[in-house]
Amino acid sequence: MPLRVNKLPILFALVIGPALAQAPPKLTLQEAVAIAVKNHPQIQGAQNEANFAREQVIINRAPYYPTLNGDVTGSQGNNLSRIGAGELSASRLFNRFGAGAVVNQLVTDSGRTPNLVASARFQAQAAAQNLQATRYDVVLQVNRAYFDVLHAQALIKTAQQTIEARQTLSDQVTELAKNSLKSQLDVSFADVNVSEAKLLLIRAQEALDGAVAELGRALGSDQPANFQLVEQALPTGPPATPDDLIAQAVGNRPELASLRFSRDSAYKFFEAEKDLKRPTVSIEAVGGFIPFINTPANAPIPTEYEAIAANVSIPVFNGHLFSARREAARQRAMESDQRLRSEQQIIARDVRVAYGGAITAYQRIDVTAQFLRQAALALDLARGRYQLGLSSIVELTQAELNLTQAEIENLSAKYDYQSQYAVLEYTIGALR
Repeated sequence: MPLRVNKLPILFALVIGPALAQAPPKLTLQEAVAIAVKNHPQIQGAQNEANFAREQVIINRAPYYPTLNGDVTGSQGNNLSRIGAGELSASRLFNRFGAGAVVNQLVTDSGRTPNLVASARFQAQAAAQNLQATRYDVVLQVNRAYFDVLHAQALIKTAQQTIEARQTLSDQVTELAKNSLKSQLDVSFADVNVSEAKLLLIRAQEALDGAVAELGRALGSDQPANFQLVEQALPTGPPATPDDLIAQAVGNRPELASLRFSRDSAYKFFEAEKDLKRPTVSIEAVGGFIPFINTPANAPIPTEYEAIAANVSIPVFNGHLFSARREAARQRAMESDQRLRSEQQIIARDVRVAYGGAITAYQRIDVTAQFLRQAALALDLARGRYQLGLSSIVELTQAELNLTQAEIENLSAKYDYQSQYAVLEYTIGALR
């Protein structure tokens, strides 16, 4: 008895299997943000800048510790020929070889080094806040691009459904015209509607291509983001007034925190520049041995040496250099105050603008939903009147146009609100 094989599962596997294998992976908004934070070059560059700023603290702290240098010196010269042409005699023209060490230690520079270290620490904290601000910028880019892709995909579905509906009507009118039940003018209007829907699909596809490319860029890649995006739930409505949001933004925005640290750094640097006019005290010690030296017998030199000295440097006059540096640092510190004040005003404005945009987008959701319901009802009535011969094709096509516009407006309201809400969260420092 021959073996019978059911070919349907095999055919299903051959046809559906590759399609499933080629389906793009799903991507949620949270996963997109995680990818961007890990890969985006702007974040990595800001991380490098923060690391650079941390190293400046170590650089400015170095004078706290002693410096140790080792010396190995050998020389050769004609014996007793220590007098020659020039300003002074050369007293080192001996055949010799020696090794030693030099230790330098700063005792005090009247507070300049502590102020420089404090300034560097504040600057490192400012760089860390700049890193956080860069992350927020990238997260906002991801949110916008993510919702733009969802919006474009929804528009494509709407355009495809519109083409199907209008093509069905066109086919019906064409068939009726063949039987002399409708005029050729009706056929022309129906065909125009189909062509208009196809143009809508072309524009939607173009928007989708741009949105996918932008999402890839937001994720830190030079390739389009080929993912199946997951729809996100609509956020709650904005609060009644933006006043509390402004206060929240002043406390949360990393840009303001960075400017505060930069201001503190500038004032510490100003204090360090003021300390230039004060004395500096340092200690130096040397020691070593000279295993070989060729000197006259009546000029013996010991084979070991050591010495220690203290040095006090008191600035007297240097062409007003220190006073100019002090005044320049003071002006830079005062500038940082004004930059912080300006940024606070900008952020307050941004919060109010984002709040207004979010309120408008939120209100559009209900209005466009009502618009969509009314347009759908109007289309049903217009289709019935046309089928009964009580109205022309113009009324029906206008109703179809209104429905398509209502669907587009409804989709735009939904995704615009999600984007505007993300902008609002960004302006108050709550976007993660």
